[in-house]
Amino acid sequence: MDEMTKKKLLSLSAIQKYGMMLILVLIIIIFSVLSPNFFTYSNFMSMLRQISVIGIIAAGQTLVIIKGGIDLSVGSIVAFAGVVSALTLASTGNTTLAIIAGLLVGALVGCLNGVLISKLKLSPLIVTLASMTLYGGVALVLSDGNPIIVSESGFNFLGQGYVGPIPFPVFLLIAVYLVLFFILRKTIHGQYIYSIGGNEKATKLSGVKVDIHKIIVYTTSGLLAGLAAVILTARLSSASPVAGTGYELDAIAAVILGGTSLFGGRGSVFGTLIGVAILGFLTSGMNLINVSPFYQDIAKGLIILFAVIIDRFINRDK
Repeated sequence: MDEMTKKKLLSLSAIQKYGMMLILVLIIIIFSVLSPNFFTYSNFMSMLRQISVIGIIAAGQTLVIIKGGIDLSVGSIVAFAGVVSALTLASTGNTTLAIIAGLLVGALVGCLNGVLISKLKLSPLIVTLASMTLYGGVALVLSDGNPIIVSESGFNFLGQGYVGPIPFPVFLLIAVYLVLFFILRKTIHGQYIYSIGGNEKATKLSGVKVDIHKIIVYTTSGLLAGLAAVILTARLSSASPVAGTGYELDAIAAVILGGTSLFGGRGSVFGTLIGVAILGFLTSGMNLINVSPFYQDIAKGLIILFAVIIDRFINRDK
């Protein structure tokens, strides 16, 4: 690679890294001017509460994509885990058991995805697409197609409560990102995730148990989808069998906007957090100024396309 090409790639990487932060700042400035209700404490807290669910799902998706995979099942896991959590609460009245049930369901589904992908060498796209359909159907069967009402105040605190002036889901969101940042940057497992995404064959030849790390990554993605399901169920005071519809696409979009490469081997959870904020703030701002949902999809699509094009140029050799 000649010197000029290196400079171009570095420039594109800088645009991808800092361009999204600039877009977020511009979104905040533009909508603050267009709507007096945008740049207010109550609206910001409301936005943070809303993006916490997608943010937690996107955090797990970041690990999967850095590893060089994809997880389309997270939306259905949200529905499935939410229904199981609500049914557990209804039958036992125990908040702790209901939370554990939701987390366990997410982790088990993610683990199964990881085993099928790593041990049977199946395509991540096909496996998680099948899981998306399968567990979405299971959620409908378990709930008989109807929302399950949750009235336990202790459980609902997870989605509706405050710690001081800050919504409790925001603390969970921050905790998840701090833990994953530590895992990716300070642990051997995190280093292997990047290595597998960069060159899986070379990583395997160096003696790394690639299959184990793949299973852990997908289990983590499922676990975080389960956590998001519990938060969403608590926030809405009900578990809907179709609650997670489209969440997998929003999570993937946030990861891409955050600069994580679809080719694997590069990315960060804090970049993903910027991507989540862009999508959340953009949606909130357009709602406040009464932009049609059709035009909202166009705006979000253009931003995502911009990020994908830059990623393609940066990784064209790979």
